[in-house]
Amino acid sequence: MASMFGQCISMVSSCLYGEGGDWPAAPHIPASQPIPEVILDTTTMGQEAVVVKNGLRLCGTGSARGTAPILQDKAYWEVKIQQGGLWSAGICTPAADLTRDLGLDHSSWAVTSTGVVRTRGEQEYSVNHTLEEGDVLGFSYDHVELNIFCNGKNLDTPILGIKGTVFPVFYVDEGAILDTVFENFSHSPPAGFERIMIEKALL
Repeated sequence: MASMFGQCISMVSSCLYGEGGDWPAAPHIPASQPIPEVILDTTTMGQEAVVVKNGLRLCGTGSARGTAPILQDKAYWEVKIQQGGLWSAGICTPAADLTRDLGLDHSSWAVTSTGVVRTRGEQEYSVNHTLEEGDVLGFSYDHVELNIFCNGKNLDTPILGIKGTVFPVFYVDEGAILDTVFENFSHSPPAGFERIMIEKALL
């Protein structure tokens, strides 16, 4: 009886682990990449916005904000222009209209694909640099001003007067694709700035 049981276990083991017989070896399936703490929030995004790539890529039409508000003193994040089109990126309050372009209301502040820095529906600055596919935009926020960087260079367009709870926010239309980066940055953050921390990490 014990020998029959042993043979049965041996046959099952051979079948499962590919030892003997005509069974091919089990393919190696690599572990998926861990999802970062901060990603794009699919519960509040615009109706026609599409979020893919573990919650970090925005396409379709509409806006999506980060899952965590900026609570720490100095925060930094980036976005890569993966594909051109109509896009904008910046910061918003929970009251922002995520179905339309950013910087057109009193609840969002953003840089646009046309090189305009927009606040409260008006142009505050015009960037002296053409923003193109492949560029990486960086944002630093310290609850006093929002600064915008392109490929590590400060665009000297400080936005002041931002009040209340804010989130990083991104908008796409006309085929634009944005890849958000909330950690493992392409460029070093300014001194004292670091990735957006979620509330439990600040304790």
